[in-house]
Amino acid sequence: MELIDGKKAAAEIKQEIAAKVAERIAQGKRAPHLAAILVGHDGGSETYVAHKIKACAECGFRSTLIRFESTDEAPLQQSELIAAVESLNNDPEVDGFIVQLPLPRHIDENAVIEAVDPSKDVDGFHPVNVGRQSLGLPCFHSATPAGIVELLKRNNIPTKGKRVVIVGRSNIVGKPLAAMLMQKGATADATVTVCHSATPDIAEITRQADILVAAVGRPGMITADMVADGATVIDVGTTRVADPTRKTGFRLCGDVDFDNVAPKCSFITPVPGGVGPMTICSLMQNTLLAAERKD
Repeated sequence: MELIDGKKAAAEIKQEIAAKVAERIAQGKRAPHLAAILVGHDGGSETYVAHKIKACAECGFRSTLIRFESTDEAPLQQSELIAAVESLNNDPEVDGFIVQLPLPRHIDENAVIEAVDPSKDVDGFHPVNVGRQSLGLPCFHSATPAGIVELLKRNNIPTKGKRVVIVGRSNIVGKPLAAMLMQKGATADATVTVCHSATPDIAEITRQADILVAAVGRPGMITADMVADGATVIDVGTTRVADPTRKTGFRLCGDVDFDNVAPKCSFITPVPGGVGPMTICSLMQNTLLAAERKD
């Protein structure tokens, strides 16, 4: 069994991006600028945004964080959030931006996503980018799926002709990853099956996978009996589970029963330190691309 080290790959990618940014600046061009909108104080969102701001500094980017308070007593109005999105759309100094999800329940996430200018949608969530991705056209690829594909590539794990099973059909991971891996290309050409809550006997399908991707947000759902010997397992899950022995009071738990599944695998990602760091790197790569498109 070989551990897929997302932290190491992410560090290499950030160095590569930083070198390109230094070259841009030497040519008299400005550094890429990533903005983020954060609503409320969700613990996971706070952590993710902090990591993104840190990554911007490591890559030589400018970064801006726009915060909005929202409580049950004083909920943020959707119109105010969309106005902030429009302001970033129209700001020539901002190359790309994200609206950190999830948003409060009273806000229509799809309406907010659709308000983002597709040319600045570095999360790859806008329908225009999703559609272009499905057709294999140039676009901003969804960050987590792009990070997964990059991990497979950097660890020399072939996808051509392989059976890939994705457990989870979210708009953020499952669907876009399936679209990417079905395309023609060196890091695609896979036969893809997507399983979800209405799929009967999921274990029968997952056992056929050369590459198994777990992206459902259910800690330990993928057990050893669901995995074929020698499979590659990619764990996207990052659920916070209470742990009084930790300083934070919690630990991150993946969708895979790591201790029992790992001995059966040829490759497996850990949680944390696997897919997570690559998601942020994909966001950095998209932001650099957005800046380059404006040159």
